[in-house]
Amino acid sequence: LMTALSIHTPPKVGRKKPSNGAHTKQVLGCFPQRHALRWRTMNSSAMTNPPPLFDPATARGRLLAAAARLFREKGYAGTTVRDIAAVLGILSGSLFHHFRSKEDILFAVMESVITSMRDDLEAALADAPTHQARVRALIAVELTYLHGPARDATFVLFHDWRALSPERQTTLLQGRDAYFALWHDTLGQARAAGLTALEPGVLRQFLHGALAWTSYWYRSDGELSLDTLTDCAVALALGHN
Repeated sequence: LMTALSIHTPPKVGRKKPSNGAHTKQVLGCFPQRHALRWRTMNSSAMTNPPPLFDPATARGRLLAAAARLFREKGYAGTTVRDIAAVLGILSGSLFHHFRSKEDILFAVMESVITSMRDDLEAALADAPTHQARVRALIAVELTYLHGPARDATFVLFHDWRALSPERQTTLLQGRDAYFALWHDTLGQARAAGLTALEPGVLRQFLHGALAWTSYWYRSDGELSLDTLTDCAVALALGHN
């Protein structure tokens, strides 16, 4: 839905646990220190420790979280209603108290991601005081969804949306277009401010492809922190402006 991806899976890299300030030095690797610290303090705090996408206190939330995890691990086609019920410790017929079909579950997972991503991005952009900070907000929100608590559902959204009926695909595409409009407006403003020479639509496609691909190689427990990964993506978009 967001971008087309190859099936090739490169080795993952990420962030090892820091000690004695080593992490502080490493996280500034993609920017001169003055840029990295300034941009982070502007708009990264809102995406720290984001809440779960689905409420674990409700039966519906637990169902959707379990389904998203299985859809990611086994694929939508390879996951049965019985599989989801088994993870939850209930009879498969109990799922139909909440959803009429497996496709209804898939649609609910995907619609939740798109709605939450748009809402979180609008909030992050509203808190960003400069064009640079707004571009960082675009990237930080998307990476947080790809690698944070919503990672299973986000992966499913990116890769399994064609399993939906044409009518439901249309609904998701409308949500996607609203999300992309925020990107286009923000990147257009950055271009007008002289931060990039690229046409907003082209830059957005480059960035979405690069960010989505991190789901194949990035590891949150490796050497690269998510903040540093965000810095690197901003450097890709704007250089050191």
